[in-house]
Amino acid sequence: MTVPPTAQDSDAALVEGSLTDPEAFAALFDRYSAMLYRYVSRRLGPEPAEDVVGETFLVAFSKRHRYDLAQRDARPWLFGIATKLVARHHRAEGARYRALRRSPVDGPVEGLAERVAAGVTASASRPLLAEALSGLPGRDRDVLLLVAWGDLTYEEVARALGIPVGTVRSRLNRARRKVRAALGDTDPTREEA
Repeated sequence: MTVPPTAQDSDAALVEGSLTDPEAFAALFDRYSAMLYRYVSRRLGPEPAEDVVGETFLVAFSKRHRYDLAQRDARPWLFGIATKLVARHHRAEGARYRALRRSPVDGPVEGLAERVAAGVTASASRPLLAEALSGLPGRDRDVLLLVAWGDLTYEEVARALGIPVGTVRSRLNRARRKVRAALGDTDPTREEA
């Protein structure tokens, strides 16, 4: 009789368990699908995000026998797979950023005055941000968006992309400088005094 996975099981234990009981892998989907969907949706838009997230788990499932069980957290592994799949959709992503650059600015979101002011400023910067993101080399954009939208640490980004942490730091620094310069060296989420 197979013991069902629990919330306390490490990701590595789930992957290992799925080698003999494939249904154990579903717990990883339950843990990370929403997080991956948010990340991919921001990169490609909501329409292809479901397909890419589904494909991410199909790829992960088919390669689970090669997973490094010393890594208790599978999140960087899954984000790495998702990022590679996003790269396949790079042309669509670039088109999306170009369309955002040309799109009209949305109106403010109702809420507290501070949120509205920040939202208006950020919305007004959206075309500039989209242009800056589309102008970044893919490898720099991947690092920036894994940190900003995927909420991964530098070490997790390094594992996700199979690069050294120092490379993550330099790519992130370069990407931030270019985005900041494109926004006029301002942070659109901060209110100016």
